[in-house]
Amino acid sequence: MSGLFFIGLSLPILDTILTAIIHSNTLKQELNLLGFDQIGIVKAQRLNAEAFQLESWLNKGYHGQMSYMERYFDIRIDPDKFLPGAKSIVMMSLNYFSDIEPKTPKVSRYALGEDYHKVIRKKTKAIVAYLKKEYGDIAIRGFVDSAPVMERVWAEKGGLGWNGKNTLTINPRKGSWFFLTGFMTDLMFDHYDDPIRDHCGTCRRCIDACPTNAIHQEGYLLDASKCISYLTIELRNAIPKEFHNQMEGWVYGCDICQEVCPWNRFAQPSNVEEFNPNPDLLKLGTKDWLELSDEVWGNLTSKSPIKRAGLEKLKENVKLILE
Repeated sequence: MSGLFFIGLSLPILDTILTAIIHSNTLKQELNLLGFDQIGIVKAQRLNAEAFQLESWLNKGYHGQMSYMERYFDIRIDPDKFLPGAKSIVMMSLNYFSDIEPKTPKVSRYALGEDYHKVIRKKTKAIVAYLKKEYGDIAIRGFVDSAPVMERVWAEKGGLGWNGKNTLTINPRKGSWFFLTGFMTDLMFDHYDDPIRDHCGTCRRCIDACPTNAIHQEGYLLDASKCISYLTIELRNAIPKEFHNQMEGWVYGCDICQEVCPWNRFAQPSNVEEFNPNPDLLKLGTKDWLELSDEVWGNLTSKSPIKRAGLEKLKENVKLILE
């Protein structure tokens, strides 16, 4: 019988011997070259405390009609169920900020450029190709927003920022105008990152500025069913009358809680070309939105995340701000 024998070694020690230890700084340098601004690496582990919080949030009905949040609960809280054998999670941020002020009808800044899912997936493929070239047949699986992964939790654990009172990830040098993405892998690293402390302090600007009171009065908790982003994108039914006079001109998404956040004074415009605002979107006035044909809509949103809402939904949203 041929092969290697590790006599007297426990399974955890044996597992360590058989697993390559990767230099975290080497990977971070490669990710910086791909344009990612911040990188945090954490050990994969089951999210016990967060599981309780997620269950409580769902039980309160704060997810509204986003029934997909109820699915894959076990996968959301356990990396090993997302990627069997996962040992590490690498979280990254990609700046999308534009200093162009949206005019009414308002579209959230993240949606003014190309669909971030497609942009980030392209970069993720480059990451996977690099890692497999360097380390062989590794297990790796990426995620960009739509996968059942608690990205903000892992971003916080990896030190990309703290989860602020508006529930968004905030970095003290970058603000919050960035996308989160990452991947799980069976690789292990020589250094893992630590969280940074919360810097919200006594500030409650996001809480006081939210026109629909979607943010809990003590912060750190969002009733998504009241959030303007949810109402203008995710809600399939008509927006309830109680919110009609609270839309503040927003027809797709909402940036209010980010616009008032003091930490966003440090935000710099993105250098990702694909996130540059589409000039055809910027010039649309109220009448233009209402007169859009299916053909023009298709051309306008061919690379845009705005198509998620659909033309009829957008037109209904525009009509509301005219009331």
